[in-house]
Amino acid sequence: MLDSLIAAQETDQVSSKPLGNPAVVGLAGFGLTTMMLQFHNLGWVGIAPVIWLGFIFGGLAQMIAGFQEQKMGNNFGYAAFCSYGAFWISLCAYLLGSTSGIKMLALNENDLGFLLFGWTLLSIGLWIASIKVSRAMFICFSLLVVGFVALDLVNWGHPELKVFAAWDLILCALCAWYMMFHIIFNSLFGRNLLPVGKPFI
Repeated sequence: MLDSLIAAQETDQVSSKPLGNPAVVGLAGFGLTTMMLQFHNLGWVGIAPVIWLGFIFGGLAQMIAGFQEQKMGNNFGYAAFCSYGAFWISLCAYLLGSTSGIKMLALNENDLGFLLFGWTLLSIGLWIASIKVSRAMFICFSLLVVGFVALDLVNWGHPELKVFAAWDLILCALCAWYMMFHIIFNSLFGRNLLPVGKPFI
């Protein structure tokens, strides 16, 4: 009987421990992969780092973070991390398909523009929702939407916007990391070292 009570107490203690916030992984994966793609768009690195980061960190790890957000009851994080995790996996599959020599797997610039336009529309919806999250999240999604619109136009005949899109999305990636470190520093130092601002609404 005593052993059962001790075991139950130990179980309660384990279950009462706070869970890690899955957003730190989602934001880390989103930020690093977004940044690496822009390094490629600026001509600083090849495409290989983008593909493998996109499959593993930006894709798989971010989707896992999204599924963990579902368990936390966070629909915004669930939708955002799973969606952009799927975005990175599909984009990297496209990049590999485009180099395979199989015509049906390769997209032309017009098709890629429409593919990105679909993600632009999804991002606009999440941008509206981010108004209720925090000011940092709203800024991050504002930069993301602007970056997607610029990339749409790049693939629709305005290549001169590519450098602008790259720098805009680097800022977006850094904003995602800012929010990631906000969460980590809060839990470690017990105070708000990196404020993210109250929601606008």
